[in-house]
Amino acid sequence: MLTSTKADDIALVIEEAIVSGELAPGTVLRQEQLSEQFKVSRTPIREALRRLAALGLVDFVPNRGVRVRTLARKELHEAFLVRAQLESLATELAVPKFTDETLAELEAAEKRFARISEEMRSRDPGGDRRNLTADWVRANHAFHDVIYRVSEAPFVERLAKSARRTFSGPAVWAPGDRSIDDLYAANVEQHRAIRQAIAARSAIGARVLAREHVLHSFKLLDTILAHVGAQPRDWHETVRR
Repeated sequence: MLTSTKADDIALVIEEAIVSGELAPGTVLRQEQLSEQFKVSRTPIREALRRLAALGLVDFVPNRGVRVRTLARKELHEAFLVRAQLESLATELAVPKFTDETLAELEAAEKRFARISEEMRSRDPGGDRRNLTADWVRANHAFHDVIYRVSEAPFVERLAKSARRTFSGPAVWAPGDRSIDDLYAANVEQHRAIRQAIAARSAIGARVLAREHVLHSFKLLDTILAHVGAQPRDWHETVRR
């Protein structure tokens, strides 16, 4: 039981590192290094990695160890198509359930995402911008997570977040250059439009906007990945406990 619990904790930390972009696609995960970082034997490490593999986040490569999965463009596109449908459904279900309190929470999440997006666009591409991308994706998730929670549709939420995990890492890992600033700005405007449609109690309108927003996000990611290619590397950074 102790090993199982520890494996869950380790899997969650590594999953968050992948989703936030701290661990790029192609990153090598070495069991001996993880064992040392987490101060555990290799047994819970292996179990944690198996769980991540079941989620589609890592691959076991024969004679090469474990690597953060790099998805083909077709797979990424399919993940976005799936999430677009689930996101639009969750949004439609959530509209009549929003209260003044949860609308205020959604607006706060929207504004935080807008502030981080503007700050990121104001920075030079590369290190300065890259340092903000993990915050950017967390703020983006926070906006959508309010909608998921209010929708009270846990199965839809679970599937949507599973699809989201598929592409969150690459999007953050490669923040892009100034040529895609307009795409970042469009994301901010789309969040605002979705929130306004929800506030107006337009379930169908919010649903359509949510679907278009997710599909637009694929255009953003596709453009980013066209600029930067994933290069395998070892994970030397200390994992946060």
